[in-house]
This record gives sequence, C-alpha cells and structure tokens, in this order.
Amino acid sequence: MLVAGKDLGLETLGITGVGDVHRNLSVDELIEETVINGEGVIGPRGSTIVDTGKYTGRSPKDKYIVDEPTSTDELWWGPVNRKIDETIFDELYEKVVNYYNTDESKTYMFDGFAGFDPNYSINVRILAKRAWQAHFVHNMFIRPEAEQLNNFAPDFTIINASSVFNEEFEKHGMNSETFIIFHMGKRVAIIGGTEYGGEMKKGIFSVLHYMLPLKGVLSMHCSANVDEDGANAAIFFGLSGTGKTTLSTDPKRPLIGDDEHGWSDDGIFNFEGGCYAKTINLNPENEPDIYNAIRKGALLENVVYDEDTREVDYDDGSKTENTRVSYPLNYIDNSVYGMGKPAVAGHPDTIIFLTCDAYGVLPPVAKLSPEQAMYHFISGYTAKVAGTERGVTEPTATFSPCFGGPFLTLHPLRYAELLREKMNKHQTPAYLVNTGWVGASAQSGAKRISLPVTRAIIHAILDGSINESEFEVDPYFGVMVPKTLGDIDSSLLIPAKIWTDEEEYRSTAIDLVTKFQDNFTQYDLGDADVREAGPSLTE
Repeated sequence: MLVAGKDLGLETLGITGVGDVHRNLSVDELIEETVINGEGVIGPRGSTIVDTGKYTGRSPKDKYIVDEPTSTDELWWGPVNRKIDETIFDELYEKVVNYYNTDESKTYMFDGFAGFDPNYSINVRILAKRAWQAHFVHNMFIRPEAEQLNNFAPDFTIINASSVFNEEFEKHGMNSETFIIFHMGKRVAIIGGTEYGGEMKKGIFSVLHYMLPLKGVLSMHCSANVDEDGANAAIFFGLSGTGKTTLSTDPKRPLIGDDEHGWSDDGIFNFEGGCYAKTINLNPENEPDIYNAIRKGALLENVVYDEDTREVDYDDGSKTENTRVSYPLNYIDNSVYGMGKPAVAGHPDTIIFLTCDAYGVLPPVAKLSPEQAMYHFISGYTAKVAGTERGVTEPTATFSPCFGGPFLTLHPLRYAELLREKMNKHQTPAYLVNTGWVGASAQSGAKRISLPVTRAIIHAILDGSINESEFEVDPYFGVMVPKTLGDIDSSLLIPAKIWTDEEEYRSTAIDLVTKFQDNFTQYDLGDADVREAGPSLTE
C-alpha cells in the first residue's frame, strides 16, 4: 500500500523528503516491482532470481556497534562487535538520510515482527530502495495482519541504503566503503555499500542476541522440529555447511524453523517467518521440501541459470558457493506454521550439535555428558573443506562460540550459562553428530558421510532407539560412541576402526585435539568439570 512518509513517523528518523512509501506490498506487487525495476527475472515455477551484486555473503569486517552509554557495558567488544564512535555513526547516518531525502526512486518499507512468542517478539521496521530487498524481508520476518499495522511502532529500525558508500572509511578507521552499523540506544541500524539481504536478517538476529538474554531468554543459532503430534521437540546447532537446515527439514517431523530460535521459560520459539536455505548442489531427492519451496514468492540469489529457459543449474557455484533461496515458512508444507499454528514448541527433549569434521576423526554420532555438551557448545566446531574458499587448500578447523559467534552481541559465556541452566532444569540430553568425513580426511578424496545415513542417525536419536545400543568411549574425545545403530553399517561408527593407517589416524586426531584445547582457553568457564570434559591427548 502507498502511505505518506509523514504518516509513518519517518520524520523522527530525519527522513522528511521521501514522499509516499510502498509499505508492506503483496508478494505479487513485490515481484512486479522487482521485474519493472530491472532488479531480477522470473525463474523456476514463478520464483524470482536476483543477483546481490559485489557481495554474495555477509561482510563481518564491516559490521560495527556504536560505543554509547546504554549498551557499552553489556556488549562483547572485539573482532565480532567492533566499536565505532558515535560521531562517525552520526556522520554516516546523515549521509544515509540525505540519500533517502533526495533520491527520487521508490522507497519500500516492511513492518513486521521477529519472534513468534508474543511475550518476547519485537516490532521490526525495514526501509529499502530495492524491491527485492523488501521481498527478502517479507519472506524472512513474521508478516503482520492488516489490523496489526494500525498504530505500528517499531522497536528496531534498519535503514538499508545499499547504494551509499563511505568514501572516507580510511579517515574513520573503518575496513572499507561498506558499513553495517547498529546503535542499540537509538534502536536503529544503517546499511551502506552492500546489497546482500542477509545483512538485514542477521542484523535483527544480533539485536535479539542483545535483548533476549538480558530477559533470561536463550537466543540460539539453531534449527528446530517436532514430531507429528507437536511433541518431542529437537534443536539442531551447527555452523554453515553442517546440515542444520537440511536435517531439520524432515518429511517425518514438522519444522519449527531452520535458523534462529529462543528458549524461554515457556519453551522454544522461532524468530523468523521464513527460511533461508543454501541451494548449492540442491537435489530434489535428498531435499524435496526445499526444492518444492522454490516457486512463486521464493527469492533465489546468485544462482546460475539459462538465459533462455531460466532453468537453474544448482550445481554451478561459479558465482558463489553461497547460492541461496528465501521463502515463507509456510512454503514448507510439513512445518508447524504451514499447518496454521505459531512456530513454537515446548522445551526441547533433545539437543543435537552438528559438525562437519573434514579431518575424519570425530564419530558420526556420540552421546555427550552435560559437561561435554557445555564444552562443545562453547567450542562450536566445524571444518572448512579444501576448495570451498579461496586460499583453503586443506581441512581447516573453525571454531565459533555457541555455534554462532558472528552474531553474538554479549559475551559467549552469557549464552553458555543460560544453556547450562536450561539443560539442567529440563534434563535435556545432547548428542554430537558429524556430517563430514570419518575414517579419512576430506583431503584424501574419501566420500563424505551420506545424507541418508545421517538422517537415519538423527531418527535413531529422536525415537530413542540409540539408547538400546552398546557404547564405547572414543579414545581422544571421551564421548560415548554406539558400536551398532539400527541398520547402519557398524564399520562406519568407530573412527579408530575405520582408518587404515593407524599412525595417520593418531597424528590427525592429536592435531585436532590440540586445536580444540587451544581454542577453549579463550572461553574457559573456570569450571574444571567442563574443561576436563574436553578432548584429551591421554588415551
């Protein structure tokens, strides 16, 4: 709908010359605007295809938080949350506002919500100059009913000015012309120099990571699902490439959400109204729910397609390995929201930590003690595989605290303590699932653990049949590993028995254990039980 900017309170932001605003357009209108503006084309089954320009992923080195009195003592300052002086923010804010006040192109606005639990939901307002960016946030956040737009007051506003660059970044001591800056006191963020939509999605996630733990709610970078009667909730932690979205999107279990959740005293709830799935190597047989969600209303990013037929080659990563699709949560028919219910559930019955171990020494599945669960949550381990990033020529260990380091705004131990408190209160068991390699490193040319095997492991955890297994202790990581598990080939389950070269296994395991130990020194809780629950070089 067209609404006068002055009637939306934009003058309080300093935006006075914007005129009429295209507010909360329908999907059909957003698609039409995208095509008319030359921002994208119509693709498979009516989906929309766009390119995000120079940046095909987030720019973490260009993200800053203003050093201001209301938040500075709470924030986790460092390489994740870079300080920026309020005078620099004010200068760039004025530049962004002037752009909005003088640029004659259309302004698009989305008003909606983040968080399905009304007790902890926040009102989100996002301004953009590109129709596809408005489409993206329409997909990703919780869409309001018409009456909810009456007297809507935002709790946090993002002003996206992707065409604005900071030419004086060196003078400001910044990384580049691109900037993503949050002012927690004023409840506003500005974006310039990058079109990538994920900055808006993860920006609000960072805001919730700041607000919710202060209220005793654990904000989590995880996916979640339930069984068919809405019980037996499970949450899946994991970094990019570990299978967090794929494994939670399960035809046997309704999805709550694929990426961001909160855990309150009442249970878990999704932050988002959509999904943002990777499409590289997308296979309709292995990932039918994601594949079938690519239809009218879905927004494909940076995929390679035939100019004539508009058919997408999902195996082509020549633009980026980070090809993506966003779509509303109800596009997953087998989702709680798709069934007409809020994306919430009770307290989780199971926690699963996903890792893609490219070294091949972690078992495909292991049961964790409460102390081991804390250790692995704080560590947040996975491994980059050779060839997936420029300069990566061999498996590279990556640690991200709480499986979401780039989005944490408070110190990681704040989230870890909340997890421990909730796990203890609700007696929630935790498992480690390796979706990468076992018995050989990725560098050896060996095949990654197959998705059907991993799904079988997940189902055995969730239906409890894994508890019927006999376990043995992993010699390096100390976790409990099942010797047999249903119909899964038992030779896959014990890493020490799969490696053909015992000495190579030993040296590779020692190398990874050392990396874990070195990383943990940054986040040591001072709890000897948790420290000792980590991997050891004493077999």
